[in-house]
Amino acid sequence: MSRVLQPDDSWDTGKAMKLNERHGLFLLSTATALWMVYPVLKDLLRSSQQGELYSHIALIPFVSVYLFYVNRKTIFSHPRYSYVPGIALSVIGLILYLTGTNQQSVLSRNDHAALTTLSALLFWAGSFLLLYGTKAFRAATFPILFLLFMVPIPSALMNPILSFLQVGSARISHLLFLLIGMPFSREGLVFQLPGVSIKVAEQCSGIRSSLALLITSVLAAHAFLRGTWRRAAFMLSVFPVALFKNAVRIVTISWLSVYVDRRILEGGFLHKSGGFLFFALGLVILGAILILLRQIGEDDDSSTKVAPAGDTAYSPYHGREISRPTSTHRMEHDRTETVHQKGE
Repeated sequence: MSRVLQPDDSWDTGKAMKLNERHGLFLLSTATALWMVYPVLKDLLRSSQQGELYSHIALIPFVSVYLFYVNRKTIFSHPRYSYVPGIALSVIGLILYLTGTNQQSVLSRNDHAALTTLSALLFWAGSFLLLYGTKAFRAATFPILFLLFMVPIPSALMNPILSFLQVGSARISHLLFLLIGMPFSREGLVFQLPGVSIKVAEQCSGIRSSLALLITSVLAAHAFLRGTWRRAAFMLSVFPVALFKNAVRIVTISWLSVYVDRRILEGGFLHKSGGFLFFALGLVILGAILILLRQIGEDDDSSTKVAPAGDTAYSPYHGREISRPTSTHRMEHDRTETVHQKGE
């Protein structure tokens, strides 16, 4: 027995077809963005030093896709075309892409990859905004912005970041050396220790693990914290934590090299491949900060809860309990006033 097609069925079918058309166009835009960025990122990741620094890039799209999938019902609930802002953002991305292509001989490999990746992301984000609208774009703000971690750090920013990490690690290492009572003298980034001299070079800055801690903190703040100030405080705490765990690594390797075996500093496991141990220390510290901020958030939420109507609430102004009238009480009061007025 065949089922009669109702008007609502045809409307739902048409709506699904339109949504499928949007998805098809968006997949085409995604393929175009991948075509724009794949060659330059592949070339960048093949280089040994930069490949190690940006090894996280390959994981970022998968995390973003997962976030899209988890929130798909909210993001794609009411798709609407948004022509002007969507086209404008896509055009900006294409202009940056053409600029990077024309200036490829002038730019370094890292900076060319950064400009090309940013242009591809802008083109892709503009396509999403064009096809699904501003409401969907706002709902997908976090997974879209998270893709910015795919952009290599430009040289103009990399040098100040490395300098900050080197100087900060050296200063905290200075304090730790004083704390453990180890004899030393320091001149800038160079420490003179008994029988050995060490320098906090760029390779010792901890840029790779610091970037990994930052990405982890952004995800954790989004998933486990509520409130702008808590999330901001947690993400900002990454910087002192990164400096501290890097200083602990410097002091630990230096102490072992002086008092145990100098070969530890010259090429031992802890120096060459032991970074994950100190990265774990950074994660533990960040975990403790996260728990503290969650606890503060729960205390704030519980203190601002409003008691239901008719319940007894505590008045902070008078230090005594007060009773809140319910709608039933108000109706009885209004009925009593009406009786009095009729009696008059």
